Amino acid sequence: MLTFHNPMHHLHAPVHEFFRGEKVACFETPARAEFVLAALQAAGHELREPDQDAASALAQIHSERYLDFLRTAWPQWIALDPQNEQRQPFPSVWPVRSLRSDVEPENFVARLGLYSMDNGSPLASGTWAAARAGADAAASAAHSVMAGARAAFCLSRPPGHHAGHDFMGGYCFINNAAIAAQTMRNLEADRVAVLDVDYHHGNGTQSIFYERDDVFFASIHGDPLTEYPFYLGHADETGVGDGAGYNLNLPLPAGSDAAAWFAALERACKAIGYVHADALVVSLGLDTFEGDPISQFSLTAGDFDRLGTRLAALGLPTVFVLEGGYAAAELGDNAQHVLRGFENCAAK
Repeated sequence: MLTFHNPMHHLHAPVHEFFRGEKVACFETPARAEFVLAALQAAGHELREPDQDAASALAQIHSERYLDFLRTAWPQWIALDPQNEQRQPFPSVWPVRSLRSDVEPENFVARLGLYSMDNGSPLASGTWAAARAGADAAASAAHSVMAGARAAFCLSRPPGHHAGHDFMGGYCFINNAAIAAQTMRNLEADRVAVLDVDYHHGNGTQSIFYERDDVFFASIHGDPLTEYPFYLGHADETGVGDGAGYNLNLPLPAGSDAAAWFAALERACKAIGYVHADALVVSLGLDTFEGDPISQFSLTAGDFDRLGTRLAALGLPTVFVLEGGYAAAELGDNAQHVLRGFENCAAK
């Protein structure tokens, strides 16, 4: 399978984050992508750097004001104090209910809060360069599939599915799955399905397409009553306006086994057939793995083969986009199991 990898991903390398009130080493690290890259190289995948510019899709998916902030955030931070080069900025205030978000504050930390859904997306000096190159990788994968490839894999980090139209969150800055889907629409796919199989609900992707009927979104994830992102991902969220009926959430209790997970997958796959999607984007979160340190499902390597096989059976041009998965050493093998299951089925 053709893989577009992001050669700039390592530039996003924050040192620490806050997890359950504790300052800890980052779970989302450059090693994640390197393990996947090594596994794909060993399996003989064709690896390419991005060859498409995602600018047009970026402007359709994210607000200009938000992109301008991302582009300039680190220089703004350093301008406050040269010593900030050794510090990571975190938001400490957010415009929640009754507060205004239409006026951009002059204070940097307040601006950071304006564009953040949480304090779980630490910035580093190379965050913008890494995220922007990831968008190009997603657009490149989409272009290759729309040009006739059966499938392509966007191997990039930071991940993207928690990033909304004008906010970052959950390690995500630019929504790569949404970029891929929009690129496919721009290249004349009538309706694109986005299937999110990450343990955590793809709140950003849902919010971007929630009022649209040209992109169907389905997600299998930990129940937001107890699992991040908490405030979106319930089963009664089915779309509004033109998008009514084009959003499917399949939340599962923490600790759900593979049987429950694959029953939900079958529902999602049938729904993709019902809406007559003619292209597919898979937000490939691998934190459903039994050994993941921050998630609570129990899929095995063999289950990931099965996932790939079922997705191939949909018979759609498919872009895989790497999302979460924090058992870093196993991440490459788990990704390879999904892609191998897909390729083996597609070849029959």
